[in-house]
Amino acid sequence: MTELPGMDTPALERFLRESGVNLQGALRVEMISGGRSNLTYKASDDVSSWVVRRPPTSGLTPSAHDMAREWAVTRALGPTGVPVAGAVAFDADGTVLGAPMTVVDFQPGRVIRTGDDLSDLSDAQIAANASELVHVLATLHAVDYVEVGLGDFGRPDGFVARQVSTWARQWKRVKTRDLPDIDRLHAALAASVPSETAASIVHGDFRVDNTILKSDDVGTVAAVVDWEMSTLGDPLTDVALMCVYRQPIFDAVLGVSAAWTSQRYPSADALAQLYSSTSGRDLDHWNFYLALANFKLGVIGEGITHRALSGSDTGAGAAEAAHATAEFAAAGLRALSGATA
Repeated sequence: MTELPGMDTPALERFLRESGVNLQGALRVEMISGGRSNLTYKASDDVSSWVVRRPPTSGLTPSAHDMAREWAVTRALGPTGVPVAGAVAFDADGTVLGAPMTVVDFQPGRVIRTGDDLSDLSDAQIAANASELVHVLATLHAVDYVEVGLGDFGRPDGFVARQVSTWARQWKRVKTRDLPDIDRLHAALAASVPSETAASIVHGDFRVDNTILKSDDVGTVAAVVDWEMSTLGDPLTDVALMCVYRQPIFDAVLGVSAAWTSQRYPSADALAQLYSSTSGRDLDHWNFYLALANFKLGVIGEGITHRALSGSDTGAGAAEAAHATAEFAAAGLRALSGATA
C-alpha cells in the first residue's frame, strides 16, 4: 500500500511504543487534512486513536507551522478549563517523519467547516455555538500563563508593534503587485499602536473550524485545535481576528464557502460585545485591532497567491486569494477611520 504524504507508519509505530504508548495491535493511519495547513492524520490501533500533526512537506515558512509551540501550549492547558486534546508525545527533532511532530489523543466530535455543515442546525443551536466559542476564548485569555508554566512562551511586551512590523515584512516577501492601500494601512497602523496593552495566551487563529464540538451538542466545545500560531500577546488581537474572519471575502482565502462567514452567525460587532461582557475586558482601541486583523488577512491572501504563482501550492482557488487582499486593506482603512462599512 502506498504511504500517505509525509507519513511513515512503521516509524510512527516504533516511536509511539518507545514513548510508552501501549499499542493494541498494528497501527493504522489515515489522513484527516492536508494542503496548506499542517498535515493531520488519525492513527489507530485496535482500541485507541490519536491525532498526529506535522508541517506540510513544502510551502509555508516554519513559523507558521511551529509544532514545538503547539505542543507546549496544549500540554500546559491540559489541567485548565480550556478544552484541549490530551498530550501524548512530541518528536522535536523530526527524526520520525522528517519534520517535528505532535501526537495527542483523538477527540471524537463534530467539526463545522463549510456553510453546508450548518444546514441541519437551528438558529438557536448556531447562537449557542457562537456563545460557547466566545466563552472558550475568554477562558483561554483568563489563564494565568505563568502559573501553567508558559511564562517564557512569548514576549507580550511590544507584541502589537511587532505584529505590525512582522506583517509588513511578510508583505514585502509575498506581494505580487503594488497595492497602495496596503502601504497606507501599514503606515497608519504603525502610527497608532496603543501604548498599553493586555497580555494573555493567544490562540492566533480562533474560529469555529479550529474547534471540535461535541457530536450531540454544538453548544459545547470538546477541544480547541490548531495551536501552532499561539503565543503570549494581546488578547484583543485574537478577538479582532475572530471578528474579521466573519467577512464574506474570507472565503476567497480559504477556497471554500466557510461556515464562519455565514450570515447565520452573529455579526462581528455582536461577537465583540459578547466577548467584552463575558471576559470583562474593555474593547479599547478596537478600531486599531480590527485594522490590524484586516492587514494580516490581506497579507495572508497575497501569500497564498504568491505560492500558487511560484508553483509550490496547487490548492483549488489559490490563485484567486489575492482578490481578497484589496478588500481587507480597504476594510482596515475604514476601521481606522471609524467607518462601519
